[in-house]
Amino acid sequence: MENTVYFIGIGGIGMANLARYYMQRGAQVAGYDRTPSDLTHSLEAEGADVTYTDDPSLIPAPFTDPKQCLVVYTPAVPADNRILSHFRIHGFNIIKRAALLGRITGHSDAICVAGSHGKTTTSSMVAHILYSGHVGCNAFLGGILRNYDTNLLLSPHSQVSVVEADEYDRSFHHLTPRIAIVTSVDPDHLDIYGDEQGYLEGFAHFTSLIRPGGTLLLHSGLKLHPRTGPDVRTLTYSAHDDSADCHATRVRSIEGELIFDLVTPCCTIADISLGVPVEINVDNAVAAGAAALLAGATEQEVREGLNTFMGPKRRFETWLRPGDYPSGQGPVLIDDYAHSPAEVEASIRGVKKLWPGRRLTVVFQPHLYTRTRDFAPEFATALSAADRVVLCEIYPARELPLPGVTSEIIAKDVKSAEISVIERKDLLSLVKNSNFEILMTLGAADINVLLPDIREILLAKQR
Repeated sequence: MENTVYFIGIGGIGMANLARYYMQRGAQVAGYDRTPSDLTHSLEAEGADVTYTDDPSLIPAPFTDPKQCLVVYTPAVPADNRILSHFRIHGFNIIKRAALLGRITGHSDAICVAGSHGKTTTSSMVAHILYSGHVGCNAFLGGILRNYDTNLLLSPHSQVSVVEADEYDRSFHHLTPRIAIVTSVDPDHLDIYGDEQGYLEGFAHFTSLIRPGGTLLLHSGLKLHPRTGPDVRTLTYSAHDDSADCHATRVRSIEGELIFDLVTPCCTIADISLGVPVEINVDNAVAAGAAALLAGATEQEVREGLNTFMGPKRRFETWLRPGDYPSGQGPVLIDDYAHSPAEVEASIRGVKKLWPGRRLTVVFQPHLYTRTRDFAPEFATALSAADRVVLCEIYPARELPLPGVTSEIIAKDVKSAEISVIERKDLLSLVKNSNFEILMTLGAADINVLLPDIREILLAKQR
């Protein structure tokens, strides 16, 4: 294993777990990221040397020898990045994040969770069930799991890896699963795949990588036509489709608890109480429970794991409930990473079922110009289920602006009673001057940075 590793884009969630992996194995780790964040500060506290200036002269001395240092980069890093160019010019061994992840997990019994949405929560559920049970696992997750406050779990004696299989830039084509889960195939990343057919082809190729003797857990009703080998078993799953091989029955809410029975070909586990009681998580729990059973978990470990699962940060994370206010009354504050139309629709539907009859205000920060351009009408339809919609400007991430593509192209088709477009910097002022019953922030960008301030404003207004 390499003893010196430099990560370009170290603050990305998928890069961070690899940086942690190497640090926990005694390697020296350094890296560059454009913006400081809670994640980069955590990595620095754990021993990584992080710079936020794209200047090759700031590369620490231990990382300047091409024969000793491995360089890892993410496709989100621009091609003209000076540090990346420096390493290329000087002949360093350079590898994409996805290829390194595939290499690390290639000899393990990998459980790989793919999908346009649901993959972070589902992979985190699988990881928690196994890690808290006798099987154990090494997990490389796309979110900070609140049970452990990290996105990396390591079990020294376990042969099982749990991997969030990211479809962006075809990253998941570097993986070789023993068990693969496909949660959803709603088109996304059309800048990479071109169109829906290209996107589906990407997932079909992913299914072809499942090892002989392995299993595909496929959500029922998807358009996807798997391309598995003859020695690979396919099982369907669903929260609501009783004809699926793995499904939920007797789903019910009892005094804030969401309870269901998990039915699989090998067993039925009755009366599972879901730790994060949101309807969409029943779907995720069916897949996660089935995968964990296939990996050797006991029925009791599945029940306990799903019950104690706290969820990843930014996945339907509740920041305030009425009971958090001194008076026992006040607005609910929820944050969710939803950034595709299907995710936005599911998040809004979940809130309305959890808090029926309450007025819902959604603040949505679109992520990427291309995604906004390609799915503006679908975003508008999903957001129209809210009572009030506030749109912030598009977060560009790795992209340059596109002519005519702004949040206004979503706003013009939103059918909510109230719709407004503001700059993100004005959001705190809007919160101070508005009243809410439920306030939900949505998006994969950086709107979550404002949540501590939003929380304090809402608490102060009730004092």
